[in-house]
Order: sequence, then C-alpha cells, then structure tokens
Amino acid sequence: MTRRTTVSMAAAIAIIAAAAAYSQIPGGGPESGMNTRPPNGQGQKPAFDGQTRVAEQKLSQAFTVVTVAEGLQNPWSLAFLPGGKMLVTERPGRLRVLAAAGTLSAPVAGLPAVDARGQGGLLDVVLDPAFAKNRTIYWSYAEPAGQPNVNNTAVAKGTFVDDAAAPRVEGVQVIYHQRPSLASPLHFGGRLIFGRDGTLFVTQGDRSITEGRMQAQKLESGLGKIVRINTDGSIPKDNPFVGKEGVRPEIWSFGHRNVQSATLHPTTGELWEVEHGTRGGDELNIARKGKDYGWPTIAYGIEYQGGAITGGIQQQGGMEQPLYYWDPVIAPSGMLFYTGTLFPAWKDSLFIGGLGSTNLVRLTVKGEKVVGEERLLQDLQPQRERIRDVRQGPDGAIYVVTDSPKGRVLKLVPKA
Repeated sequence: MTRRTTVSMAAAIAIIAAAAAYSQIPGGGPESGMNTRPPNGQGQKPAFDGQTRVAEQKLSQAFTVVTVAEGLQNPWSLAFLPGGKMLVTERPGRLRVLAAAGTLSAPVAGLPAVDARGQGGLLDVVLDPAFAKNRTIYWSYAEPAGQPNVNNTAVAKGTFVDDAAAPRVEGVQVIYHQRPSLASPLHFGGRLIFGRDGTLFVTQGDRSITEGRMQAQKLESGLGKIVRINTDGSIPKDNPFVGKEGVRPEIWSFGHRNVQSATLHPTTGELWEVEHGTRGGDELNIARKGKDYGWPTIAYGIEYQGGAITGGIQQQGGMEQPLYYWDPVIAPSGMLFYTGTLFPAWKDSLFIGGLGSTNLVRLTVKGEKVVGEERLLQDLQPQRERIRDVRQGPDGAIYVVTDSPKGRVLKLVPKA
C-alpha cells in the first residue's frame, strides 16, 4: 500500500498564503523568467524527451500592455458580450458589466449566494453558444451546502438582462452540484468550456484535504474529476460511464488535482487543460473520454511540506502521462489557443496564466508536443501581479485578468 501524507486544513491554508506572499517578492517568486531553479522533484525523470523544461523560445512579436479596467476585487474570469462589453466575475460574489470605455456597472442582481472563503467564491462565466438569441449565461461558484464550512463546486445559468440601471439575471437554475460536499475552502476547479456539440465541460478539484484527494480515483465521487453535462443539467448519453453501476454518469475524466485552465483545441476540438501540482508537477493534458490522469497515485514534484507524494511514483500503466509539466510550478489559471491575426507570430500558440509565477506563459505546440516556451510579462509588469484568466477578445487582442484586491483587466496589443 502506498504511503498517504495527510495535510491538515490549517496547514493547507498556511501553505497557500505563504506561496502567495512569496510570489510578490520583487525578483523572487517561484520563477523569474524560465525554469532556472532546480526541480523540487530531485531525481525524477520525465517519461519522454521534451516533457519538461524545453528550450526558451522568444518570438519577434512586439506588444504592449494597456489597462482596460482596475479596482476589481479578486476578479476570476471574463466573457465578451456582443457590442464591446464584457462580463467580469469577482470572487466575493459579484458579477459586473465592463463597458468598452472601462467603466464598471453595479453588481448584477439575481445570482445565488457563494462561499467566498479561501479559494472559493464566484468563479467562471461563459455565454451560451446561442447567446444572441437566448441571452443565457452560465457561471461556476463555490456553493454553500447548508452546514458550517461545507461547500462544493456548482454551476448555474440564467437569462442576462443588460439594464444599465439594474443589470440582472432572471430565471436562475442551478444545473450542477458537485458531490460529495466537503468542509474545505480550497481546490474548486471551476472552468466552464463548451464542446463543439454544445455539451458543457466543468473542471473540478479534489478539495485539497486528504478526504477529497483520495476520492480523485474513485468513480462514485465527483471530486478530482472533469464532468460533462447538457445545458439543462442532464447527462449526455455518450459519456464514458453512463449506465455503469456505482459510477457517477457525469464523469468525463478522472485523477485530476485542481483544474483551473482549460480550452478547446482549435483544430481537433479536444479539451486541453492544465492543473495545479503541489511543489512541482503542474500538468498540461488532453482530457480524453474515460481516461485516468493519475492523481494522487502518480505525480511529479513533492508535497508542499516536503516528502514524496503518496508512493513517490511518476509513471504507472493505465494512467496518462502529461504532455508537459512544470517543476517548479507556474500555478496555472486561464488558457487559450491564439487564433487571431493581430499577432501573426503567435498564431496557434498556447497561452496560460500564471498565479505563483506572476507571468503569462506562451507555448509553441506541434501536434501534441511542446517545443518552445516563453514568459511574456516579466519586463512589462513591475508589480508582479498574479494572472488569473487569459482570453482572446473579438478584436484579436489578448486580455488577462489579475488576481488581487485591486485587480485589473489588461489587454495585450501590438506595439507600433
């Protein structure tokens, strides 16, 4: 039997706080530029060449950063409305309308209550693929479960009414509740991605505590899973575990730690994701139907407090290897494949926001292999802000959201 390391709730919160504080040290943080520090997982060998620490690749794409809005409290996500406006979530529970001129609306009324402790609160927001006709939006959040400190990831939808005096959502329905609920303020996941067939992927976490971590491999639990649902909350008939006794039918893939970066590949339509490791082991994966991504049985890196993760195993038959991993970590959040024309040199690059790394990571991807890596905001962001989300706008610019009590929406535009 593999050894299982227990992390108390107080210790887990202290670790998160310490990591966040360290990332704000000028010239410090988990990384300055590329991976120049030794890996935490000393002696661990990648499964194949190019799985980690590929060569730095700087492309000749000149750009500058423009502030679109500021003064947001821990913004988490944004979505682009027709006509130039945006929806922006703030983790304490507010959804705001951001005008093209940078002004923010009053909080949108009608959203259900959130549990905003720790990493919880209001998380992602996306528009229905038929938003122009039905005005429907979807959002993920940490849902209070009716007992002190107990909560879970949830998804709701409603009709957005863009009233300048009183913006609101009407007809709110909660279409997904993660089960089981646990007493933890950590690892909610929360990214919402529409598949090409109109189904909705919901990324989740293991809730960090040992009770949740050890359910990432258990198919009767929704913890540590990516799930796939229909927009009314029902289960697609072609999900991999439909009809199997003792298995949650919403599960798409399992063995995940905490997935906060996800996007569709522009050519294949497959779901690509990046999930948080501990000290080392942030993973880039293609989340495929019914596959097991190994957590916590296999993992790169080490525990936050030191020591091997479970049995110190990085490879095992029947479990997927990441396409790429980072050790030390970038602490990923937000993700896109760039498909615009505003930045020709970045065409088809994969962009990932970095929390602990306080940077925007760009990867050159050939097929399913990472062949180059670049950090883009090192010299342009002296404040070293945590990057929570990254999106491509209708104008072809790249928008990033910074995670702080005075968070900002920034835009990368070509430099003349």
